[in-house]
Amino acid sequence: MPSSRYERAARKAGHRVIAGLDEAGRGALFGPVFAAAAVLDPDRPIRGLDDSKQLEPERREVLAQRIRERSVAWAVGAADAFEIDRVNILQAARLAMQRAIQQLHEKYTYKCDYLLVDAVSVDVPIAQRALIHGDALCFSIAAASILAKVARDAALVEWDRVFPEYGFLHNKGYGTPEHLSALERLGPTALHRFSFEPVRSVSRFTEWTGYPARKSKEARTTQSQAQGEHFSPLSATAEGRSGSFSKTVKRPRPPVALACP
Repeated sequence: MPSSRYERAARKAGHRVIAGLDEAGRGALFGPVFAAAAVLDPDRPIRGLDDSKQLEPERREVLAQRIRERSVAWAVGAADAFEIDRVNILQAARLAMQRAIQQLHEKYTYKCDYLLVDAVSVDVPIAQRALIHGDALCFSIAAASILAKVARDAALVEWDRVFPEYGFLHNKGYGTPEHLSALERLGPTALHRFSFEPVRSVSRFTEWTGYPARKSKEARTTQSQAQGEHFSPLSATAEGRSGSFSKTVKRPRPPVALACP
């Protein structure tokens, strides 16, 4: 079970605004990865905090509301499927964490001076500690895991209204038999993660061939000029979305929703 010992150690070392960070949705096949930051108030404890994966959905909802009400500060960030396919899921999760910190600093007047992060480091100039299985060890990380999970689940409920055939209401974008069966029948939507093999293997119109190397602005301009009249916004979107795609088959216009609900 998580405890407050890591927050207490950070305060003893002189830190005052200590945020827990965690993500939700790294293993899903569809949609964004979410992350949350939570600065808990030691004078307003929240009973029952735990790794979000160990809690029933109804319990997560109750705890998320208590975290939002009793925390000193909290915020949620995300990185979408386009970014996941561009930089890989680990880097996208770290990007979502950066955005959660940015949102937190924009919402509140004070800044975090210490981060407790589940397993990874975050590319921000703030002292931090990565804890393996941090959501099972640390109250602040557990709180962040609950906020991220609840936010992502709510988004997938909305996406289920856009793409009801895939069962997102129940599977939340993970690779359940229901979801995999829909992928076999229908192929992926534009918001599936093409860098994930179960999606890539059933794609009928495009082939994802790996994370692209970073190119300079001059190289991109030269490539665009070389493509000339064959260059189209559709092909540009495909390349920017998921690395390299096969151009042997014209990609049809997919059903898309441009923003996460």
